[in-house]
Amino acid sequence: MVSVLQDFWWFLVLIGVMILLHELGHYLVGRFFDVKIDAFSIGFGPRLFGFQRGETDFKVCLILFGGYVKFAGEQPGDEQSNDPRALPSKPRWQRMCITFAGPATNVVLAVALLTGLYMVQYPKIPMPKDPTIGYVAADGPAAKAGIREGDKVVQIDGVMDPTWETIALQEIASAKRPMDVWVIRDGQRLNFTVTPVYDEKQHVGIAGWTQSSAVQVNGYCCNVEVAKQAGLKKGDTFVSINGKPVRTSMRLLDLIAETKGSPADLVYLRGGKEYHTTVAPVWSDYQGSKAWRIGAGLESPVEIVKLPFREALAESWRQNVQSTKLIYQFLQGIVERRMSAKGLSGPIGIAQLSGQAAREGAVVYIGLMAAVSLNLAIFNLLPIPILDGGVMLMLAVEMLLRRDLSLRIKEAIVRVGFVFLMMVVVFVLYNDIAKMLPQG
Repeated sequence: MVSVLQDFWWFLVLIGVMILLHELGHYLVGRFFDVKIDAFSIGFGPRLFGFQRGETDFKVCLILFGGYVKFAGEQPGDEQSNDPRALPSKPRWQRMCITFAGPATNVVLAVALLTGLYMVQYPKIPMPKDPTIGYVAADGPAAKAGIREGDKVVQIDGVMDPTWETIALQEIASAKRPMDVWVIRDGQRLNFTVTPVYDEKQHVGIAGWTQSSAVQVNGYCCNVEVAKQAGLKKGDTFVSINGKPVRTSMRLLDLIAETKGSPADLVYLRGGKEYHTTVAPVWSDYQGSKAWRIGAGLESPVEIVKLPFREALAESWRQNVQSTKLIYQFLQGIVERRMSAKGLSGPIGIAQLSGQAAREGAVVYIGLMAAVSLNLAIFNLLPIPILDGGVMLMLAVEMLLRRDLSLRIKEAIVRVGFVFLMMVVVFVLYNDIAKMLPQG
């Protein structure tokens, strides 16, 4: 029960900041263009408390899942619509700016949060110049296509010299859709078609390959004596087992399993110098999983650094652009019925993530806040009636027609948009609850 209350509290903090700044964007730009503002509300429904300042009622309402700024004359049929300071009396380009200000504020927040985070703590992961495949899952899409360990990816779906981040994002968004992949193998340029499968648990595309990356000892786990007898210490980097290169932690585990307990020749790096030792894996049960183990915990090398402001801002912008592309590709996958809308999270799911992130620390919570802020901006920009994107679309249509749409059409659009939005709300709530139930 305490955990649930904590989740709810941290969700209110997170969503409260998002809503406040989103509506503040509308409010400030509206004030800039001298639009009369009747209300600034955090939440919907019955008024809980607030205060009147000038002509605006600032209030907090019962249902906290949202908020709004009520401009004079903005609703179809509003009696104030003829007021020179009413929203409909303002030029359409000004109304477009006011509408766009909300999502834009959320984008600025997402960029600002990650910038500040990277100035304090940025995980710098060593990345090979060429994206080399270090592991290929047996019977996975990549293996079936003919991809092998050690292949260097030089082109994917028309993108030349991609980073592994680009490859991973393309893989995630390409569930059930063929990817055109070019690799270099033994000096030859080869072409393959890889079709990622859809992972029902993670709700992403999976190709069954992993980037080549260094694997280090991060300490001892079970069967400590095995690792100690082999002379392994924290920070050692695995090179090979029985002459077979170690390119990923998964490949290392496979090579350990292949020994079936027989002594193996292990090569590792320490301080830039190469060492040889013999290790004899032991069959053991650790946390409910039985396997051959050598007593060493594994990790990929990560250096935590502080980026200067300009570098932090550039990296934040790049990360947000990549996330935006991924979100739209995911939505495209849903429309094309290659991916499932079950991957969407609603208030309950976000509340659980909020509590979990808060318990893990400020860095994780701020990262989640940045992600939610960006998602909120993108969702609001979708061309759905009553959302900011739908309002902007109607304004764009009126600009092209050089006249207002009829009141009857606007009312019909608002009704359709409200019904659709309620259907989305019901779906994501049902989706959240379904994820919490035991899977049979």
